[in-house]
Amino acid sequence: MTPAIFLIQCMNAVQYGLLLFLVASGLALLLGIMGVIDLAHGAFYMAGAYLAYALQPWVQHALGGGFATTLAIGLAAAVPIGALLEWMFFSFLYRRDHLQQVLMTFGLILVFEQIRSLSIDDQVHSVAVPAALSGSVSLGGVMDYPVYRLFLSALCAVVVAALFWTIRRTRFGVAVRASSADGATAQAMGINIRRVYRIVFAAGFTLAVLAGMVAAPVSSVYPGMGDSVLVLSLVVTVVGGIGSIGGTLLASLLVAFADTFGKVFFPEAAGIAVYLLMAAVLVWKPQGLFKA
Repeated sequence: MTPAIFLIQCMNAVQYGLLLFLVASGLALLLGIMGVIDLAHGAFYMAGAYLAYALQPWVQHALGGGFATTLAIGLAAAVPIGALLEWMFFSFLYRRDHLQQVLMTFGLILVFEQIRSLSIDDQVHSVAVPAALSGSVSLGGVMDYPVYRLFLSALCAVVVAALFWTIRRTRFGVAVRASSADGATAQAMGINIRRVYRIVFAAGFTLAVLAGMVAAPVSSVYPGMGDSVLVLSLVVTVVGGIGSIGGTLLASLLVAFADTFGKVFFPEAAGIAVYLLMAAVLVWKPQGLFKA
């Protein structure tokens, strides 16, 4: 492997890891704070990808806008939808056992898939890369790298930084961390746990939708596309430590590097690289890399 190809694979892994973090962070917070196993989280990612596919032509023809407008409209719609889902479904799961959580969230997967099938179709689709980001840059004159992937990495990095700042530097972040550590004590101290839960869930839903929307131009949009993302998000959540945002980021990058370089060096056995990583981490630290 030449240095240029190694660099490109590293850039691909970082971009993949940051994108995976956007999805897994919501799942990690949901498990760590609310104790809810959300199997529908991958379906939220799929919803974001299909939202980008459905909105982009309408935004271009009706509003004359581009991909940024599509993202803005999609995220503006995702926030109230996430809050509505929490109120209608997830607010009833906080005191239920894990079997009920699994059954209800699995039912939500079927609902999202049926809505997708009835409103769009069951075909594979593509989303056009924005014209302004459709070029490529030369890496030392050896190989070109797509500008959109650089944009994707930068956007994810900004969102990651904003999320860490919110959790570590704001009063709401203090409420989130207190709720994660001891919900009963946090409520006794005057924190509105229900409001924290609703905001956290809406934020996690919105991050999953954002990940799906920005990933759509670099991957196909197809039925069931959230399934593999859900599995990887669960791996990331377990490896990083349930409820730990820092652990989720580190685990996302580790999983991304294991998957990317596994496909390069061991293409026939690449599928097990991520799970070998998870097994190794759990043997070493059964609680995950970090605690919430």
